[in-house]
Amino acid sequence: MKKDLREQLKRQLKADRQLVIAGFQADGMPEKLLRNLRQSVDAVLTEAWHAAALPDDTALVGVGGYGRGELFPHSDVDLLILLARAPDESTRGKLEELVQLLWDLGLEIGHSIRTVDECMTESQADITVQTSLLEARLICGDQPLFEELQRRYDAAMDPQAFFHAKMLEMRQRHAKYEDTAFSLEPNCKESPGGLRDLQVILWMVKAAGLANSWRTLATSGLITQTEAKQLMEKERAFKDIRVRLHLHAGRREDRLVFDVQTAIAETLGFQATGSGANMRRASEYLMQRYYWAAKTVTQLNTILLQNIEERLFPKSGVAVPINARFNELNGFIDMNDDDTFERTPSAMLEIFLLMTQNPALKGMTSRTMRALWHERFKIDAGFRQDPVNRALFLRILQAPVGIIHTLRRMNDLSVLGRYLPNFRKIVGQMQHDLFHVYTVDQHILMVVRNMRRFTMTEHAHEYPFCSQLMANFAQPWVLYVGALFHDIAKGRGGDHSKLGTVDAAQFCHDHGMSAEDTELVVFLVENHLTMSQVAQKQDLSDPDVIAAFAKVVGDERHLTALYLLTVADIRGTSPKVWNAWKGKLLEDLYRITLRVLGGEHHSADSELKNRQHEALATLRLYGLPPDAHEALWKQLDVAYFLRHDASDIAWETRALYNRMDSAQPVVKCRLAPIGEGLQIAVYVRDQADLFARICSYFDRKNFSILDAKIHTTHHGYALDTFLVTEQNFAKSYRDIISLIEHELCELLTSQTALPAPGKGRLSRLSRSFPIQPTVDLRPDERGQYYLLSVAANDRTGLLYSIANVLTKYKINLHTAKVMTLGERVEDVFLVDGAALSNARLQLQLETDLLDALKV
Repeated sequence: MKKDLREQLKRQLKADRQLVIAGFQADGMPEKLLRNLRQSVDAVLTEAWHAAALPDDTALVGVGGYGRGELFPHSDVDLLILLARAPDESTRGKLEELVQLLWDLGLEIGHSIRTVDECMTESQADITVQTSLLEARLICGDQPLFEELQRRYDAAMDPQAFFHAKMLEMRQRHAKYEDTAFSLEPNCKESPGGLRDLQVILWMVKAAGLANSWRTLATSGLITQTEAKQLMEKERAFKDIRVRLHLHAGRREDRLVFDVQTAIAETLGFQATGSGANMRRASEYLMQRYYWAAKTVTQLNTILLQNIEERLFPKSGVAVPINARFNELNGFIDMNDDDTFERTPSAMLEIFLLMTQNPALKGMTSRTMRALWHERFKIDAGFRQDPVNRALFLRILQAPVGIIHTLRRMNDLSVLGRYLPNFRKIVGQMQHDLFHVYTVDQHILMVVRNMRRFTMTEHAHEYPFCSQLMANFAQPWVLYVGALFHDIAKGRGGDHSKLGTVDAAQFCHDHGMSAEDTELVVFLVENHLTMSQVAQKQDLSDPDVIAAFAKVVGDERHLTALYLLTVADIRGTSPKVWNAWKGKLLEDLYRITLRVLGGEHHSADSELKNRQHEALATLRLYGLPPDAHEALWKQLDVAYFLRHDASDIAWETRALYNRMDSAQPVVKCRLAPIGEGLQIAVYVRDQADLFARICSYFDRKNFSILDAKIHTTHHGYALDTFLVTEQNFAKSYRDIISLIEHELCELLTSQTALPAPGKGRLSRLSRSFPIQPTVDLRPDERGQYYLLSVAANDRTGLLYSIANVLTKYKINLHTAKVMTLGERVEDVFLVDGAALSNARLQLQLETDLLDALKV
């Protein structure tokens, strides 16, 4: 191979590529770009092939996507070098030169060198090879040899086995992507509802000889012309996005990750609208369009796969009548007549009710699903106002089983959004609050699912207390209505809790719900964030906090309903957001408020006596002297007893028995009673930088602090308790406990200088959607302390940075509530100190805290 040929072909490829990309940027036509890039590479490969002077009975074949005739900007060029026989030494040398030349040209080639026999052997052994050969295309070389490969391949093809293999492969791929098209960072090629799902359909029908394109699929009767047009449109949209991803990244990239969503959206002409809390990003418009497209592909693929399966595996089942309109056929529900939905539009809801009443049904037949899909537009204002339809929808929510599966099917077929127009607005809507990992519609359905699980005995072990409460709750379906509407006003601007009450009240009125149930649903929608905010941000030892919350809920039914919705809601945001500590806070708030609603006077004195009594009972089990608690307890004030559980008081009392005046720090550690993380108690002579010093240790160990209770005894000792967590505690907690007790004690004894706070790295999600750090400092209602609230993107070392600033200003810390919501932190501290009464110093403190929160 001559050097000048290599340079010539390299220049040719580069010039062609620049021209094709410029054409795409001008006309935005992805199919044209894919075709022109392929033709450019075809021409270069042909020249290189002729220059290689290989034997006449060899052929160069494109396979896979390249064989299909498409080439994305940074995709591999998949090639098969087809030989008539095993290569001799001369041919082997020429092949090596050819492959090297292609790499030198900058082509990302994926190549194999095989005879026809070897191709057949590999094809039978590997479904991936069999699939790539399905789209084989001769580029140049011996055409009879290529035709021999095609004949033998076609003869060996088993369409039924191929169908099963591709179905299994698709299920495995979907599982890898969490079986949802609604991932916030989808892979436009591999995720459910993406390009690969479309390719799988075409592979199946081509292998079976049924069709080779969307148009011929329609001609063969497997889909309608309208469906073929929809699939072609969605395929074009996904190809367009994939092309832009490749060009933006400068490499092969098929993931719509947060970092690139805005850039891709802007190249497609989307722009941000609104401002502040009402702003909607360009990326949100892009992703909502993407999700709608993926949803359509998923639904049409379901219909198509059933049709293909029926062609390949014909069944002669007997239709068993369910009612006058529907039958059971081979385990699926089937409409009696082709015009069932046209003649009786209410059957579009009736069919879902029947599926809840017949849980053995596996789904709908493809013809029924297709008819429903096409007739869904008849669900209009008149349909929604029909009392029959309103009763049917309510009966679906009241069904004893199958509710969540039915609601998901209704959403997949766009029936739910047609019946609830405001729900349709939030289908595919992203949430950039750094803790929701689902689109709004998927989050709502997840919350309904969580509520349903509270009613199921097989899930009672997950949340026993919630299951117990739900078992005694009359008409739990009313809670499902509250769950359906709690976030339905997201994205409209303004307070979605307030806006959603209008929709909820209208729904309840239209569906004939009682005044009592309507009021409860509206209450839940308006207050669905209240309980978590009180539990996680306010002092539950304060009787006034409990009294105010009890006034909001009013009675036990409202309290129980709000508690159940709150747990289901937090669990439905992200697997990372829920933890046992949040569960304990919510349950504590529920139990305390219930006692107040029951007439029990919740005063500091009564609560103190109760906790001390329980703690003493526990201490007696340890075999300590009856007066073992007295030395410590006389040094503690009421706040200590109100902020600690009886078990914590007993544990710390036992740990400090006969060590009240210890010159050395006392550090005790145990598995947290809540079943998650470690509880660490530190007892040492008080010092100004103590909280910062302890935080520096936790920071160095990558521990996350969930809660901190800071207390100073009457005789000048600090008694601080921390709840911390870390991924590996469960694996070797005994060793970790010993290490913490030793190292933290040494650190507090040494009094070395505090290290400078590090600026921990933000996660990729936080970098893509940064939030503006906020600091709010205000006196509490009694004017005795200040409440310091901070919000920022989460990062390593954040709490230590805050503690360092507080130390600098000699601020005393009494309690710390650390709330992590996915990638966002909202921490609340109870503090005091002389600097807080000085307006100038207070302003400087807030400025320094804001600096500490920034990265």
